[in-house]
Amino acid sequence: MEQRRMAMNPNKIVQYLRKPSEEFTKRDLIKFIEENKIEMLNFRYLGGDGRLKTLNFVITSKEQLDQLLSTGERVDGSSLFSYIDSASSDLYVIPRYKTAYVNPFAPIPTVDILCSYYTAKGTPLASSPENILKKAHQVFKSTTGLTLEAMGELEYYIFYDKRDFFLSANYAYPSMAQKGYQESFPFSKWESLRCEAMQAIAQAGGEIKYAHSEVGSISTEGQEMEQHEIEFSPVPIEDAADQIAIAKWMLRMIGCKYGVMLSFAPKIMVGHAGSGLHIHTRLVKDGRNMMIDGEKLSDIAKKVIAGYLKLAPSLTAFGNTVPTSYLRLVPHQEAPTNICWGDRNRSVLVRVPLGWLSAKNMIADANPQEREKFSESINKQTVEFRSPDGSANIYLLLAGLAVAARYGLEMKGALELAKKFYVDVNIFSDEHKQIQERLPQLPRSCFESAEALLKDREIYQKDGVFSSVTIDGIAKKLKSYNDKDLSERLYGKKEEIKKLISEYLHC
Repeated sequence: MEQRRMAMNPNKIVQYLRKPSEEFTKRDLIKFIEENKIEMLNFRYLGGDGRLKTLNFVITSKEQLDQLLSTGERVDGSSLFSYIDSASSDLYVIPRYKTAYVNPFAPIPTVDILCSYYTAKGTPLASSPENILKKAHQVFKSTTGLTLEAMGELEYYIFYDKRDFFLSANYAYPSMAQKGYQESFPFSKWESLRCEAMQAIAQAGGEIKYAHSEVGSISTEGQEMEQHEIEFSPVPIEDAADQIAIAKWMLRMIGCKYGVMLSFAPKIMVGHAGSGLHIHTRLVKDGRNMMIDGEKLSDIAKKVIAGYLKLAPSLTAFGNTVPTSYLRLVPHQEAPTNICWGDRNRSVLVRVPLGWLSAKNMIADANPQEREKFSESINKQTVEFRSPDGSANIYLLLAGLAVAARYGLEMKGALELAKKFYVDVNIFSDEHKQIQERLPQLPRSCFESAEALLKDREIYQKDGVFSSVTIDGIAKKLKSYNDKDLSERLYGKKEEIKKLISEYLHC
C-alpha cells in the first residue's frame, strides 16, 4: 500500500526513490540527480520581503554536488534582511533535503531545494522567518504535547487585456462583477492556468485540497481582472509555510508563461472583493484531531480561538503588512473588522467551518449502489483565521498563530473569553448593528498594528520564539508607511487610492 502511495505522489523524486520526502537523505538526492541526468541545482530561501531568493549552481561533478548538499553556501544577509542582527552580515544557506523537487520551468533538468539560514557560528539565524517558525512550533509542541497543523487559502487576481486574440472567442460568455465564485470555463477564463499551477505545486510537494475561481471579477476599459483561489490541506505548520511560498512563486512563473500578471495584493479596486490568505488550523495528537469532542467543538479548540482573539490586533502585524491591507478590512466585503468568532459565519474574524461532525451517510444516500464503507483516521474540523492577506510573510504569520494558540491554551479565563465574543449573526446587517458596536475592532492601519505588536511583544518573545530585533524591525517597517488615519485621508480621492493600490500590487 505504501509503495502504491509513493507511485501516485506527484513529486518526481518521491516517485523515483519510492520514499516520502521527509525521509530524503543526501545520498538519495545525489542518486536521483546522477541517475536522472540533472544538470543544475537551485537553492531557494525566503528574503525579508517574503519572496523566494535563488542561487543557481551548474552541477560539474559528484564531489561538487556532495559538497553543496553537505555544507550549503554563504550569502550576504544584509542585502536579504533590513532588520537583520548587525553582527550577522555573512550567512550560510543550508538545504533542507525534504523540500527537494524537480523544477518544472527550467530549460535544462534542474532540482530546487529550500534552505534555512545559519550564522557564522553555525547556529540557526534567530531573526530568519523559517527559523522563527521552527522555534515557535518546537516550543508549542514541547509545552502542549500537541502538533499544530495549518493550511492556507491562497487568493489572487489575474490581470489580462480583453483585446488578447486568444480570448476573443470567449467574450460570448461574459463574467459578472462580484459573481465569479466557483464559475466554470468559459465564463471563468483562466481555469487552465489555475490547473497547470496546481499540477506544478503538487509536483513540488504541495498538498492541495482544491482550487476554484473566486468572487472577484473586475472589468475596466482595456483590462480585465479575474480572481481565483488555491486551497491547501492541513500539514504541520513548517510545511504549510513552505508550500505557500513555493506556490506564490510558481503562480507568478506560470502567469509569465501565459503573458498575464498575477497579484496577491489585498485590494485591487475599492468596492470589489479583496484577496485574503485565510489560515485554517487544527491540533493533532497521536493521529487524533483535538479540535473536536464527540460531535462538537472541543474546549481545546475554544481556548485556541480565545488566543487568536486576544492577540488578533498584533497578529495583523504579520498578516496585514501594507497600507492597502486595511482597505480590504472593511464591512460588507466578507473580510473581518471586529474581533469575534462563530460557526460558519463569514462576518467574523475566526470562523468554524463545516467539519462533517453530524453529517453521516451522505455518500450512501447519494450512491445507494455503494456497499463499501468509508472512514477517516482523522476528522477534518479546523478553525479559520480570516484577517490575513497576501502581503503576509507566511512563516512569521504561522509562527504568530502558534504563539497565539499556545497563549490561549495557557490563558486563565480562555473559555469565558471565547463565550463572550461568540456571535451567530451577520454583524454587518443593520438589525445587528448594536452587536457590532460592542465588539473590539481590528487595527485600521499598519501604524496601529505596529503599536499592537509592541504592546504584546513579551508574549511573542517568550522562550526566544521571536527575537527583539525581529519585533523592532517589523514595527519600524509598519510605522514607516505613516498610514495612520489613511482611510479618512483618502476618502473620495479615487486617483490617490488607485496610485496607492498600484504601489503595493506586488506586495
